Amino acid sequence: MTQAPPPVEPPEPLAGTDRLFTLDPAVLHLNHGSFGAVPVPVQQVQRRLHEEQEADPDGFFADLPGRVAAARARIAGALGTAPELLALVPNVTDAIAVTLANVPLAAGAQVLVTDHGYGTVTDAVRRRAEDAGAELRTVRLPLDLPDEDAVREAVLAAVTDRTELAVLDGITSPTARRVAAPGLLRALRERGVTTVVDAAHEPGMLAGPVPPEADFWFGNLHKWAFAPRASGVLAVRPDRAGKIRPLILSWEDHQGYPASVEWRGTLDYTPYLAAPAGLDLLDRLGPAAVRAHNERLARYGAALVAERAGLVPLPSSAGLSMRALRLPPGVAETLPQAQELMAAMWRRHAVRTVARPWPGGGVLRVCAQVYNRASEYEVLAAGLAGLVAR
Repeated sequence: MTQAPPPVEPPEPLAGTDRLFTLDPAVLHLNHGSFGAVPVPVQQVQRRLHEEQEADPDGFFADLPGRVAAARARIAGALGTAPELLALVPNVTDAIAVTLANVPLAAGAQVLVTDHGYGTVTDAVRRRAEDAGAELRTVRLPLDLPDEDAVREAVLAAVTDRTELAVLDGITSPTARRVAAPGLLRALRERGVTTVVDAAHEPGMLAGPVPPEADFWFGNLHKWAFAPRASGVLAVRPDRAGKIRPLILSWEDHQGYPASVEWRGTLDYTPYLAAPAGLDLLDRLGPAAVRAHNERLARYGAALVAERAGLVPLPSSAGLSMRALRLPPGVAETLPQAQELMAAMWRRHAVRTVARPWPGGGVLRVCAQVYNRASEYEVLAAGLAGLVAR
């Protein structure tokens, strides 16, 4: 019996993307949201930087502060913020550590996170709350909440007169939902709550600038902005910039934020210096075209998996390069079960995908990037159908 076509048609591949990556063609890379993939032109820029560094280490490091500042200015412009408000960091793990070290927190205060938050970020917040004698309150966001208005109301309902800090995702990693939308950030600010936005997936995926409503905002450049790994950003409000102290005091400490946060001795700075090449590539391909392609392909892939494997699509916001689907009860409800599902997809079908544990049935995330093709999601759908059939 012939299967009905999926309700969403896939986009045509973008011109100029056929040989843009060095990914193994024998592997179906459907998990761009975790580690990204560095395009060839950006690899070449970073390789030249490494060669330059090894040809004259003294000269390379002597010139680094100015070159990092120039890279920061280019990145800040792309993100719609001022260079003096943006620091380059290796990743959001570093950024949350710097942020939490610079947020006063009173004993007895309340800190809000959600159950869709990224594990290590939530763990860092939990430790900070414990050290301060504060209460960590986890806001439960049902997977079927229909839209951003419902998310906003659920978060605001948890705010009390003791709430001092809210750490929220721009786009949730496991469930591909927008949480820290501008309306929610404004409402929290009006209530006197300090807002921290984990925007790990926003640079390159969303067109909007760093939201001025956020006190702290950080994201990765290696996921959707075509930058090398170990390149991220931390942005702060103007009234915070002069008060930021780095976790590690180094030779640029006297310069103050952002240089004091960026400088870490003999850290590998080539990801920072090569990150603008990723933004240049995105500009050449056309940011709007890339985003439209990825959103449509992610919708297609999710629709195909839903139809052929019987998974339930979860509500999602417009403009995202990821979609999430609910796995059946008993599938990937625990971390070991989710890991085994991912391992089975790799062993049997050479598919790299991601599933996250959730009570009542795990969550599968479908990602799309310009190197992906519609046929890859057919393999994903067929493989999942064989693994999760009840």
